[in-house]
Amino acid sequence: MYQLLSQHGAARRGVFHTPHGDIQMPAFMNVATAGAIKGAVSALDLKRLKCQVQLCNTYHLHLRPGDDVVRKLGGLHRFTRWEGPILTDSGGFQVFSLAKLRNIKEEGVTFASHVDGHRIFMGPEQSMRIQSNLGSTIAMAFDECIENPAEYRYVKQSCERTVRWLYRCKEEMNRLNALPDTINPRQMLFGINQGSTYEDLRIHQMRQIRELDLDGYAIGGLAVGESTEEMYRIIEAVTPEMPKDRPRYLMGVGTPVNILEAVRRGVDLFDCVMPARNARHGHAFTWQGIRNMMNAKYTLDESPLDPECDCPVCQNFTRAYIHHLFKSGEMLAMRLCVIHNLYFYNTLLEKVRNSMDSGEFDAFASRYIPVLGNRI
Repeated sequence: MYQLLSQHGAARRGVFHTPHGDIQMPAFMNVATAGAIKGAVSALDLKRLKCQVQLCNTYHLHLRPGDDVVRKLGGLHRFTRWEGPILTDSGGFQVFSLAKLRNIKEEGVTFASHVDGHRIFMGPEQSMRIQSNLGSTIAMAFDECIENPAEYRYVKQSCERTVRWLYRCKEEMNRLNALPDTINPRQMLFGINQGSTYEDLRIHQMRQIRELDLDGYAIGGLAVGESTEEMYRIIEAVTPEMPKDRPRYLMGVGTPVNILEAVRRGVDLFDCVMPARNARHGHAFTWQGIRNMMNAKYTLDESPLDPECDCPVCQNFTRAYIHHLFKSGEMLAMRLCVIHNLYFYNTLLEKVRNSMDSGEFDAFASRYIPVLGNRI
């Protein structure tokens, strides 16, 4: 159940009550694709990095180790040792982004595994069964994610199919949750809004799926080729059509500036691989902008990554040391930078919530939007 605590223009401060704990919103989800954050970061680390939600990947866990294996081991919470809420994506994005050979039909999608090429079929029912085996707190509906730009006629047909798939997802989840041996009988379902960059398709599809009275709603199919301005335009068109008493999740977005701009437009929940991926290449997000720790200017710099940050890395290590680790190819470089970036993202959303609680969100956003995207 979503509880709206306050509103600041379109921006929302709320709390989402789930079977595995409350999520203070707006919130960022930390992406543990195969049950771990890339960069040697575990669920035990996440607990001290202000993480509220762990996001795991249905497609990857289905391939390795197999969702049946995870089920036998007690589900994702027991498997990964993360005790809080877990969201699993439907696998749809990976089917369309990783599978070179795929065949889309009304029943679902047949595709070749990117691991070994063997043929796999996934449709709404299969996605729900996999996510039920994983035992996540929130399951995402199976949808087609279209790369932008896309032809109007195809997008319209795809949106209609995604809506039909959503009805099947809801029916199958209700069946699975009622089984006596289901790992999480209170598993929640989020529907996904699609429609590429066409406002009329987005609005029409959102009006259709909100009738299903789901636990939450997501905006999918953005940050996949369109401009930032187009992304913001679509968010502004869709959020007024989303139920006010349900969480609003913008999938796969994004930079700190993207997040602040989307919060301004009424979004509650975010995920992105960017903080961990960029960290593994030496890019640290800070309150002054983005630092490239590969730069030679940090060779003798004894300052912390960010003097305004109190994460475990900034409390203990210098820029010079982290620069040295990257130049030496040490795995610790990636781990330390990932820890810092995740802490930064979670702290950013914490500060957003605090600014809303004190009635200063507009001033906070106006101060940091011009800064956080700068390269130092």
